[in-house]
Amino acid sequence: MKAGAASSPNPKSDTLPKGKIGDLPISRMLLGGNLLTHYTHSRDLKYVYNLAAHYNTEEKIHETLALAEEHGIDTLSIHTHPWSMNVIQNYRNQGGKIKWIVCPTAEIDDKMEAYSEHVKQIVDIGVDAVYLWGVRGDQLTTNKRIDLLGRAVEIAKECGALSGVGAHDLEAIKQCEKNNVDADFYIKTFHNHNYPTAPKPEEIKKPYQEFPGYWCADPKETIEVMSRVKKPWIAFKIMAAGAIPPKEAFQYAFDNGADHILVGMFDFEIAEDTKIAINALNNVKRTRPWYS
Repeated sequence: MKAGAASSPNPKSDTLPKGKIGDLPISRMLLGGNLLTHYTHSRDLKYVYNLAAHYNTEEKIHETLALAEEHGIDTLSIHTHPWSMNVIQNYRNQGGKIKWIVCPTAEIDDKMEAYSEHVKQIVDIGVDAVYLWGVRGDQLTTNKRIDLLGRAVEIAKECGALSGVGAHDLEAIKQCEKNNVDADFYIKTFHNHNYPTAPKPEEIKKPYQEFPGYWCADPKETIEVMSRVKKPWIAFKIMAAGAIPPKEAFQYAFDNGADHILVGMFDFEIAEDTKIAINALNNVKRTRPWYS
């Protein structure tokens, strides 16, 4: 599909469509890794982390990955949580085909030695794309070190991988665009504020880490900024960590410019969420061109 086509990315279909980042075809809905790493973003319900860890054993994660593939979800996004990385490597060794978009969690400093080594390690084990972890993207933006952010992008490219930038803070995307950071794609939080624990107007300027009810501070500004971005956009936290129903969240994300959605799912949610994503894409109404 030609980048910039504003109509539906595919004819109406009963299967999950794909886009493409560089030469890498990926499904319009990706499987998020947080539930697999047991980091559930369950706000003050601390027991949920332990519950997720007991449910998502290695065997169950393998079942979840296989089920995702069966439903046309061909890509997983995950950070380099050591146990989880071993689990997905074991899955691939057993014949699993799901692609990996992975963010290294190594510290970033002026020498970039730890980060470079971490990127090389994950490229060597077969990741399909690398992106700068959103936590790091936010930190570097806050500290006005866009030079290091750009260097992180370059390092992944030098290792032969597609290279993206993750962010919760919209300012990170603004600075990447302003400074011509050569990212292949962005992974940016995006959700509406139509849910009970959404931030109040006076709270949206606080760093998201200080207010556990949101990850996208200003949806309207995000829509406006991303409308001018001519790179693939994978939207994540689109359900505000479970506060927004999938039907509402998926349609909102695709209608307002996301090229892909990143969705954390337990195995029993995959079939229904895939139907919802397909329906959202079949009925999409958007003005931002498709860039994937």
